[in-house]
Amino acid sequence: MGRHHCRLCTRAVTMAQILTFIFISLFYGTLAMPAPPRVDPITPEERKTAEEYLNKYYIMTNKSGNTMADKIREMQKFFGMKVTGTLDHSTMDIMKTPRCGMPDVGAFTAFPGRPRWPSNSLTYRILNFTPDLPRNVVEDSIQKALNVWSAVTPLRFSKVQAGNADILIQFSRQLHGDQSAFDGPSGVLAHAYAPGGGIGGDAHFDEDERWSNNRSGFNLFLVAAHEFGHSLGLGHSTDRSALMFPTYQFVNTNNFRLPQDDVNGIQSLYGRRQQ
Repeated sequence: MGRHHCRLCTRAVTMAQILTFIFISLFYGTLAMPAPPRVDPITPEERKTAEEYLNKYYIMTNKSGNTMADKIREMQKFFGMKVTGTLDHSTMDIMKTPRCGMPDVGAFTAFPGRPRWPSNSLTYRILNFTPDLPRNVVEDSIQKALNVWSAVTPLRFSKVQAGNADILIQFSRQLHGDQSAFDGPSGVLAHAYAPGGGIGGDAHFDEDERWSNNRSGFNLFLVAAHEFGHSLGLGHSTDRSALMFPTYQFVNTNNFRLPQDDVNGIQSLYGRRQQ
């Protein structure tokens, strides 16, 4: 006996399919639309955060042009934004992005100018270890981060287990003895000091972050490689693809190669690696 086909049933199914298609199209079309820009005013708390950010990362040498608007313009220029001198939400979003704790504009506070190490043979020592990763993973991440720089220069790094070293590496929370306290999760991830005596060359990592060797949390290799650029004498770069760009951005770490902007910077200080 042949199967009976009901036209009403067939039509009902077809209409249901059409309505479902329309709903899905509208739903995903809405998801694909960019979020409208925020128009609510900047709050007093946000303005205070912005002032602290600008005073820390934009150390202007021209006192006659040292207003908040001047610093906002300098920041917007550094990050490749539309330069308005106005504190808007786009500017605030960048200020809230996890980043390195060293200035973008202005000399290092402890070591003015652009110093370099007088010797190409440098030592480093890891003072303590984060509990986020096995000890051997931390050691491997640090060594690979230093190798990024030695791969393109005559620099050579030797690990020491005790005593002083050119680059002392530590994980700390909040106040940790260098007058530059960490600020808890996110915000400042780490900072490092330019070559020199005392604290010069040292690199500090915020223990309140969640350190990893993958894309979760903050990748220790990537942050350490950036900080060691400071330890060797480099400032921040305005090139978004550069390792020395100030805000954190995860990239694939397999077979990592130093971007050309960073190669140019480090070779201007120490020359090329002799083959």
